[in-house]
Amino acid sequence: MITALAGGVGAAKLLVGIAKIADPRDLTVIVNTGDDIELHGLHISPDLDIAAYSLADIVNTKKGWGIRGDTFACLDSLRRFTGSEWFNLGDRDLATHIYRTNLLKRGETLTEVTARICAALGVEATILPMTDDKLETRIVTKEGKMHFEEYLVKRGGKDEVLGVELFGAENARPAKGVVKAIESAEAIVVCPSNPVVSIGTILSVKGIRDALKRSKARKVGVSPIVAGSPVKGPADKLLRGLGREVSCFGVAELYADFLDVFIIDNVDCSEKKRIERLGMKVKVTNTLMQSFGDKVRLAKFVLEA
Repeated sequence: MITALAGGVGAAKLLVGIAKIADPRDLTVIVNTGDDIELHGLHISPDLDIAAYSLADIVNTKKGWGIRGDTFACLDSLRRFTGSEWFNLGDRDLATHIYRTNLLKRGETLTEVTARICAALGVEATILPMTDDKLETRIVTKEGKMHFEEYLVKRGGKDEVLGVELFGAENARPAKGVVKAIESAEAIVVCPSNPVVSIGTILSVKGIRDALKRSKARKVGVSPIVAGSPVKGPADKLLRGLGREVSCFGVAELYADFLDVFIIDNVDCSEKKRIERLGMKVKVTNTLMQSFGDKVRLAKFVLEA
């Protein structure tokens, strides 16, 4: 059994590689839901959907999100009424959100709804939201506090980050199956996701970090920071906003209390000894995933670690 902690595009790429070389039925993915947002009355789960679409082989790989070949007729029509729509929602993507929202209104949990969506898409891996409770990531800027998606998409991630608040974290509990997936895993993979608002948000849910510490599984993480910059997204601004070093070492510090092995890119090989002083082993390879072959290669390296 392999359990992965995931959020965003980098994670989805690695998950595709893992599902190719291991039996996807033995893979459980615990996904960040701090990015979930309600728009047009619909419950949208960006990270859950990227994971599901990627493992179903329907994701738009050029954009890194949404469904390949999707159209945007509904969004174009909405713009006639509102004058502006900042969150791109494709027509087929909207079907997922409509289906999810209706089931949630009927009383089903996000975990139950996600299982239904995965079954319909033919995803053999188990995808679990980190929590069924409301937990919203808010970014603190000079312009005030805003939802992470508003910060990233609407404002292009340009604002200086003064802090990060996880609204609802004090009451959030792990979704059904999350702790069990960690405790029963033979291997645990921390994907190359944003360490603050993807993995960090998952770890903020009470009980998850403790379960990772207790787990006897081999715990391996992949750095999302290469040569002092994130491969994708605003991880640098978020780390800096929290007073953290923007480097693979800065990420390793966040996971040092439970990680056994940390994988860094070749260009950061000089950081190996410094990271190992944190108490984990370090392995070095090419961590960039620009092709399907890269995803499989890195996944094999991770599982061998």
